[in-house]
Parts: sequence; structure tokens; C-alpha cells
Amino acid sequence: MKIVKRIVLFLVAFVALALIVALFVNGDYAVEREVTINKPKQEVFAYVKLLKNQNNYSKWASLDPQMKTSFNGTDGTVGFVSSWEGNKDVGKGEQKIIKITEGERIDYELHFIEPIESTEQAYMITEAVNGNQTKVRWGFQGRMKYPMNLMCLFMDMDDMVGPDFEQGLSNLKALMEK
Repeated sequence: MKIVKRIVLFLVAFVALALIVALFVNGDYAVEREVTINKPKQEVFAYVKLLKNQNNYSKWASLDPQMKTSFNGTDGTVGFVSSWEGNKDVGKGEQKIIKITEGERIDYELHFIEPIESTEQAYMITEAVNGNQTKVRWGFQGRMKYPMNLMCLFMDMDDMVGPDFEQGLSNLKALMEK
């Protein structure tokens, strides 16, 4: 009986310590990658502005060829929503265009429903390098709420999601430069 009490006390102390540590862990994260595409900025922006086109280059779209997608609104305009539902690798969620700075930047709100519900902010930015080259930056930022922010000590969102952005941008470059 004494051993059981000690184990229970140890577990309670461990959980309490973890919750106290979580009070001091920054839950903010940001991931961004970029690529230079050998096409004029207007052409690149016109393509990435359309959410439906993301299925042509996004790594996540390729993870489930049977993924169901639906669209609501006018693509390339504020308020357009792209929804998806797929296998365990893709999950379920939606992406909504919340702001467009024409020719420069598109801001999205990502609402992940499954496997874990969360809402994050994402964006794509195009910058002219010269008349025939465009730098595209793709990223997102979010915050893990207490006490889930404790996971930030053990996982790096940049390492987890960054390679997927790199793959998507590489696919976009190959597609645009064809």
C-alpha cells in the first residue's frame, strides 16, 4: 500500500510540475519557406491567389489522392473557402481567404477540424526579384494554448512543417516554370 501511495504522489507531483512549467513556455510558433520562380510576379501571384491551385502543388494534397474537396465563394477573393476531408495524414479542415493585397500577399485562416482542432494564420507573399523572377514566401503562424504549449519543448513546428512547405514550393516552381 505504501508503494501505491508513493507512485500516486510521484504522478501527482509530476503532473503539477508539468503544469507549472507550461505556465512559462512560449506557445507561439511560425514557419516560413521561400523559393525563387523564373516567372514575372503578376503571373505567379495570379496563380497562387487561387486556392484551388494549391491542390496542384501542395504536399498535403498529394498525401491522399481520394481526398474530398469542396469550395464556397469566388476563388481568389476575400471570403472564398476551400474545405477538405481526407485520410489520417490529411485530416479535415478548411482554409479561408481573409485578406488580399493585390499582387503582393494573400492571407488565409486555416481551421483544422481533425485530427486536432486548431485555427492558424497562413500567408503567401510574392516579391519581384527582377522582371522575370519572383520570390514566393509561404508560411503560417499559430499559438499552442496552455497546457498544450508544453509540447513546444519537445517538438519544433519548423522541423515538422517546414519540409512540407519546401516541397510545395518546389512543386510550385516546377509547375510555373514548365
